[in-house]
Amino acid sequence: MEELRPRKANSSPLTPLGFLERAATVYGDCTSVIYNTTTYTWSQTYRRCLQVASSIASLGIKRGHVVSVIAPNIPAMYELHFAVPMSGDILNNINTRLDARTISVLLRHSESKLVFVDHLASSLILQALSLFPPNTQRPQLVLITDDDDDGGEALSSSSSSTVDFCCAYESMVEKGDPEFKWDEDQFSEWDPMILNYTSDWGVPKQPVYLWTLPMFHANGWSYPWGMAAMGATNICLRKFDGPIIFDLIKKHGVTHMCGAPVVLNMLTNSPNNEKLQNPVQILTAGAPPPAAVLFRTESLGFVVSHGYGLTETAGLVVSCAWKRKWNRLPASERARLKSRQGVKIIGMTEVAVVDAESGASVKPDGLTLGEVVFRGGSVMLGYFKDPEGTSKCMTENGLFYTGDVGVMHPDGYLEIKDRSKDVIISGGENLSSVEVESLLYTHPAINEAAVVARPDEFWGETPCAFVSFKERLKSKPSEKEIMEFCRAKLPHYKVP
Repeated sequence: MEELRPRKANSSPLTPLGFLERAATVYGDCTSVIYNTTTYTWSQTYRRCLQVASSIASLGIKRGHVVSVIAPNIPAMYELHFAVPMSGDILNNINTRLDARTISVLLRHSESKLVFVDHLASSLILQALSLFPPNTQRPQLVLITDDDDDGGEALSSSSSSTVDFCCAYESMVEKGDPEFKWDEDQFSEWDPMILNYTSDWGVPKQPVYLWTLPMFHANGWSYPWGMAAMGATNICLRKFDGPIIFDLIKKHGVTHMCGAPVVLNMLTNSPNNEKLQNPVQILTAGAPPPAAVLFRTESLGFVVSHGYGLTETAGLVVSCAWKRKWNRLPASERARLKSRQGVKIIGMTEVAVVDAESGASVKPDGLTLGEVVFRGGSVMLGYFKDPEGTSKCMTENGLFYTGDVGVMHPDGYLEIKDRSKDVIISGGENLSSVEVESLLYTHPAINEAAVVARPDEFWGETPCAFVSFKERLKSKPSEKEIMEFCRAKLPHYKVP
């Protein structure tokens, strides 16, 4: 059997870039992207990505260099998820909410050679580059203009001088070669495709996906590539706005969307949050969702799925796989079960909760706390330019330590309790801020809640809660009333 080895005919590198070529073949005339009045088909999207990839190569950007993008969820942002790696470069999406100093640090650390900049962020990038030390090489800039932005600010000459930009995005599309050949054989599965910085969902054929999740957050949990694989329609939008979301759902027949629990909260508190005519699948992750928020979201007609992952895993690697028998339970109990993170996806080898001292798996009783660890092909290659940080979280025992604290339930489902650095230690007791926040969300007057540690001379730390109230309240509860609400349902030491 030794002569039966991998050959070129039976071993090609796996890459999501091929999804786009297939989508152009299978779904060529179907809508790929909708943004206000702009619409593209999958054939057009594939052609545009090839043209941009060709233009990137023509700018002298060498294979393996980092190309950054500072833009919201607009068509160009989606296209660059394919065009940049097709050119052999590494895609780095930068959060548009960051300040100029932070962006300057990221650009220098990543050694970005080219930056695509949305026109509303042009003054931000110029300010970031002005913070570069003298004699430091600056990246080339490409300006993404937007003639179809009905919600943005006017493009002023003071904030968008083209003197600082080598070209415009659409000119790269126009001048690029639509016959550009990107060779899959030149790729290795171990070649990095994306560079990110971090602080069981059924999808039918050709879904309509609404981009409520920023693509600069872990590449939109890898959905740019997933939607190409399904030949989906991508509905782009610049910013999240409750009324606009409900309007787009109705207008385009949206079937799927993603978002952190704060997005669910904004939807349930939107002034026009009428019950949906048709169910919309919404995947939530990014923070443990309070059961009360899940309950309110599903009452509007959203079908909520819950997952868990990190930037270091390129998206979700744990999902709350739903069991049919749970459908017979009361709504409040269903929401409690759905608030758990769940079980590993099929692409992961191991998900466990281990004791910080011994490294052994904790008792699966839903009570014993430990650190969540992963093993599998979705885990990152490592931290760029930080071998010490990589070694700390990816140990010789073959596990990736997440820094998240959780419990394992008897049925094998994982539940996150906190970040290890956010655990509050009061009088020697470990206190989960998430547990207290989840209770606060059940208060009928509270819209948002955050619980942090407050220094205490006697106890060491005590929980301190910050809350915001829902709009249109006849009267707001006092601090004492909220504390009494918590005291009725929590041990005394957990009351904020």
